[in-house]
Amino acid sequence: MRARGLRSRLYDSSQIDKENMLYPSGALMALLIPIVVEQLLNSLMGMVDTMMVSNVGSEAISAVSLVDSINNLVIQIFSAMAAGASILCSQYLGGGDREGCNRAARQVVLTVLTISLGVTLAGLCLRRPLLRLIFGSIEREVMSNAEKYFLLSLASYPFLALFNAGAAFFRAGGNSRFPMKVSVASNLLNVGGNAILIFGFRMGVVGAALSTLASRAFCAVLVLVFLRRPRQPVVVNHYLRIRPDMSMIWKILAIGVPAGVENGMFQFGKLAIQSTVSAMGTAAIAAQAMTNILEMVNGIFGVGTGICLMTLVGQAVGAGRREEAKYYVVKCTFIGMLGILVSCLLVYAVTGPVLWLAGMEPESAVMCRQMVAAITVAKPLLWAFSFIPAYGLRAAGDVKFTMITATLTMWFMRVALCIFLVKVCQMGPMAVWYGMFADWALRSVIFARRFLSGRWIHDAVAGNIAKK
Repeated sequence: MRARGLRSRLYDSSQIDKENMLYPSGALMALLIPIVVEQLLNSLMGMVDTMMVSNVGSEAISAVSLVDSINNLVIQIFSAMAAGASILCSQYLGGGDREGCNRAARQVVLTVLTISLGVTLAGLCLRRPLLRLIFGSIEREVMSNAEKYFLLSLASYPFLALFNAGAAFFRAGGNSRFPMKVSVASNLLNVGGNAILIFGFRMGVVGAALSTLASRAFCAVLVLVFLRRPRQPVVVNHYLRIRPDMSMIWKILAIGVPAGVENGMFQFGKLAIQSTVSAMGTAAIAAQAMTNILEMVNGIFGVGTGICLMTLVGQAVGAGRREEAKYYVVKCTFIGMLGILVSCLLVYAVTGPVLWLAGMEPESAVMCRQMVAAITVAKPLLWAFSFIPAYGLRAAGDVKFTMITATLTMWFMRVALCIFLVKVCQMGPMAVWYGMFADWALRSVIFARRFLSGRWIHDAVAGNIAKK
């Protein structure tokens, strides 16, 4: 009885036709699993990529690490644009407006291409001053490598943006297997290119950057070619005939810009925390760096669940199925929580062997184990409720609320509490995670209240952004 009463507060099951749902359990898992696999392989391949570059020397890996802090910010912006594409197209498809969906997809391609080319050109013009402004006076060899790596990274931005948008179109149409296959092929191409160019031709960071550029170009071209096929939910063709439709572009930006600001603020917050940890000494820096990697791995399932949820809620909202949209948010949150629990336990079990293989100093290893243990307890309880429902809220068009909430809790809980514990209480790197846990806890409460209020879905359906 209690479970039934709780369920009735979350969604009205009497208004859900279980036999004609957009995504019954089998279809939901068929959409979810390839997304999770794609996220996992991308992370593992990224680690392999970094390890291969590290063999070139400390100057090379330092340069790549520094430039990647900029690249990650740009990637987050493009990911936000892709999320906007997925939400918009999902709502069109849910409403049965395939023509409107294709029209929106064409404008997304034009928009992300224009923005990415603008970022690339600005970066090319300001490349050296920007690197010196952000990283200050670093060793000459490191700066030289950073300039070379950043130059080729800039050239890859348009390809990265187009692939993210194209992959979002396929996911919006319920096909997550194709982006997974393309991503796997691209990562294998990247690693193979690294092996040839770094170890075979001794090209160092230039070889690593060229390999990344080639793999991203391969992804973009392949996705754009396959989007031209007529027998699929989202079709984009005649690329040279695409002309700006400002009303549609404003709809795209209305979703993409808040999500981009949210993602960008997260990256700036990470940099602020990183600068705080950097003052704790080499052992703490090494421990925090390894903990970040392990925490990223144990969160992959949750991120994949959230990406999947955007398609589910977007289509349900577009079809006017409010209760079904609520059902998907609840179901995916608990699926994500279970997946994160299993992931955290697995990562905790392999932490010892990973630290041994990495050759980590005993002091750093002890700190890392303590932080991973705390994450293993807190993350399954807090992370799913603080992040996964937010994907559903965004898919219903509630992007401003999620942006404001995530930005405020991140800066005033995660960053501020971390700095307070370090500067005032003289705490070590565990302060970072106490701030993180507080952020997750507060955000869970806020998003739960927003979900239960129903305002997120009422506003989206009443003024659906996918309507003409």
